Amino acid sequence: MGSGVQGSGRSVVTVGVYDGVHLGHRRVVERAVAVARERGLPVVAVTFEPHPDEVVLPGSHPARLTGSRRRAELLRELGVDELEVVEFTLELSRTSAAEFAQAVLAERLRAAAVVVGEGFAFGRGASGDVETLRTLGDKYDFTVEAVPPVAGVSSTVVRERIAAGDVEGAAAALGRPHRVEGVVVRGYQRGRQLGFPTANVETPPHTAIPADGVYAGWLQCVPVANLPAVYPGERWPAAISVGTNPTFEGVPRTVEAYALDRDDLELYGAHVAVDFAARLRGNTRFESIEALIAQIHADVDATRRLTR
Repeated sequence: MGSGVQGSGRSVVTVGVYDGVHLGHRRVVERAVAVARERGLPVVAVTFEPHPDEVVLPGSHPARLTGSRRRAELLRELGVDELEVVEFTLELSRTSAAEFAQAVLAERLRAAAVVVGEGFAFGRGASGDVETLRTLGDKYDFTVEAVPPVAGVSSTVVRERIAAGDVEGAAAALGRPHRVEGVVVRGYQRGRQLGFPTANVETPPHTAIPADGVYAGWLQCVPVANLPAVYPGERWPAAISVGTNPTFEGVPRTVEAYALDRDDLELYGAHVAVDFAARLRGNTRFESIEALIAQIHADVDATRRLTR
């Protein structure tokens, strides 16, 4: 676990995986922040790592919408004061709802109020619900508020849209473009040979990557610990390719981003973020390099229009 607020008084707590920090999550967190400000208390977000599904059913890990660093950043932007990352283990999965409420909410975080979504479930076998939490709140002296969902918005829905290449639909549910992060590594450098040098982004396992195709979006460097901070504050419109590049056989699936009009960027080893604005087309096998280059020019023109 993180340091939490142990020893610093009461707190307002919200609990969830919060993968994606989508509009439904935002509604819950913003309500928790409002309650905390009304009471003059810090707000603590409790999240879990790794994803509970991966521990309970190994191999079933859903595609991740946000990595740990990005999730923390988004939660803090919403006003969360402390992030408590709970290591999700088999032992924790067998903990009863009452044990979790006592050990984490009451004793560790000294919750004065707990704010969750209406569908909140916790404890062994997800046996506890909001009413269970309210009963435990009476016992351990914290109030409970359940926030209704945003219609049609869930992490599952966002994952489905991304998997289908519907990045605009995903953005509507997230409240911002879907982002993929990773470290720039050396690829085959075919883009540079064609006149469109790309950043080849190595993404972490389980990253939610849009369906194969070409997209318009943006590229920027993100400062993280132990990696170089380059081009601070710069964000470039980018044509993004996802897939195996069918014109060149035998290439593994990649995410590559070409920053429009920039052939001078030195990004190897940098941590970057790729934001997806719109899908331009699916992947196509071209019969000639000339035809491919002509299409890339068209993709760049479309990207320029969409990212002004």
